[in-house]
Amino acid sequence: MKPRRLLLRPMLVADLDAVLAIEQVAYSHPWTRGNFIDSLHAGYLAQTLRDDAGMLVGYYLAMPGVDEMHLLNITVAPAWQGQGHARHMLDALCQACLERALHKLWLEVRVSNERALQLYERYGFARMGLRRDYYPFNNTQREDAVLMGLDIAEAGAP
Repeated sequence: MKPRRLLLRPMLVADLDAVLAIEQVAYSHPWTRGNFIDSLHAGYLAQTLRDDAGMLVGYYLAMPGVDEMHLLNITVAPAWQGQGHARHMLDALCQACLERALHKLWLEVRVSNERALQLYERYGFARMGLRRDYYPFNNTQREDAVLMGLDIAEAGAP
């Protein structure tokens, strides 16, 4: 069987049903349709990753700032995880930062998300601090987030 080619393209409102279906299975506290619509209307960088048959593999949204980008959401559909797709999207995001002369990429990740922490550290992100009670955990508790930063010039470094 021929491997499928993956294509990045801008996220559209028409993509949100498929995006939300992945969001619901990937996260305990998924983004809402309103979160995505607000981000798209704000003009944030939003991309979907699809195979050549049109199947949604993943997506990311990032908010540009002065000299920096803030990664708000990067998700790979559970069936597609562990195949390098998050790294592929990070590569594309770093390229977009270079094209916009943005020098730093920031993100937050749950302290309990060891898989994501390992991915980001392998990519070259450094732990920069902790955001206390950043994420909802359940109805009464919240979870800390690790703040991570990447100098774009070092992006993808082992």
